Amino acid sequence: MEFTKGIKDGLPIALGYVPVAFAYAVGAVDRGFPLWFPILISASNFTGTGQFAGTNLIAAGASLAVLFATMLVINIRYALMSLSLSQKMEGFPLWQRAVIAFGVTDENFAVAIRRPQKLTFPYLMGLMSCSFCGWVGGTVLGAALAAILSSLLTGSAAAYYQLAMSAFNIALYAMFVAIVIPAAREERSVLLLVALSVAASCVFYFVPALQALPDGLEIVICSIVCTVAVSLLFPRKEEGTDKQEETPGAEKAEGAPGAEKAEEAKGEPGAEGGKQ
Repeated sequence: MEFTKGIKDGLPIALGYVPVAFAYAVGAVDRGFPLWFPILISASNFTGTGQFAGTNLIAAGASLAVLFATMLVINIRYALMSLSLSQKMEGFPLWQRAVIAFGVTDENFAVAIRRPQKLTFPYLMGLMSCSFCGWVGGTVLGAALAAILSSLLTGSAAAYYQLAMSAFNIALYAMFVAIVIPAAREERSVLLLVALSVAASCVFYFVPALQALPDGLEIVICSIVCTVAVSLLFPRKEEGTDKQEETPGAEKAEGAPGAEKAEEAKGEPGAEGGKQ
């Protein structure tokens, strides 16, 4: 049941991943990589931004040190997401945590962290395996179609084809907006977090001194600053604190001596014959 629920929640993510993975595979094949390369990368990495950047670096002939450093900076945000998600994964053994860590993406994290019920391993497996299939499936379709169309289209048709493929890149951002907006409408803390994140991103984009920072490092800094600010403004109450505030008056009333005497008085003969 939990696994099925996870698949249901992961289906919109999978559908959003298909066009993005499709565009990634098309770009990789167009850069001269073999058909199997983007499929292998998608199956072993499962990170959209990292895959796009890594493939571009490999195509440009970057060194392993540059590739490693870039991937570390871009994907280090997943460490923060995993740390936050682990707070709702009590009782998970190490091997289950390792499996779930592979499937942590921006969208999977957003859906899992918003779930009011306790997270279970079957639910997370359903959520992440469904989105993973959408990502790998879109890569397979893109690689296969690119291999076919690249040999058939020429001239202006090829230019329109490249323009159409670039339009798929917006799908990932549109999907993430669809996930965040409902939560922002329900909770003020999420709305403030979104507003602070947008403001911080604009600061990094428009301030010349900050433009030299890598994109991945900007994401990490924005995440830490914004989440700390929202946590201080909207502290989360510990579970069970509300129950301690309940008044015990109702429980005492049930066992009060006066209530028992009133019940006994109803059964006395004088109480029924008092009007005679």
